[in-house]
Amino acid sequence: MQNTYIPGVCNIGPKERRMRRYAGYAGLIVTIFLLTAEYIYGKSLLVSVGIFLAASGGAVGFLQDQLHFCARFGLSGLFNFSDDLRKQEGVEKTEYRRKDQQKALMIIFYSVLIGAVVTLASYILSKA
Repeated sequence: MQNTYIPGVCNIGPKERRMRRYAGYAGLIVTIFLLTAEYIYGKSLLVSVGIFLAASGGAVGFLQDQLHFCARFGLSGLFNFSDDLRKQEGVEKTEYRRKDQQKALMIIFYSVLIGAVVTLASYILSKA
């Protein structure tokens, strides 16, 4: 991947990617913690919701890192390749914004799907 803005392909640089990778690991750790708690203490709706949210959050972090693309930036028409995480630039062309929005929605869809699969798997395995 290049270290420049490419509509619908790449809208974040190394520093932004690192931040999302850390968020992915945080979501993974919380997911594992909640799955362990569920195994030890039993099933509860609150824990299942937590598993879904943590797994989805971890997935969105990892996907954004691997795809070099921030979903929030894509929906907002922004990009950032600077070392300053506060220095975001705007995407001017409508066709570029549309491509970015499509990529952002794809990342969100797959993250929610991963969260649902992890939650469903935990439910099925708890019944076994």
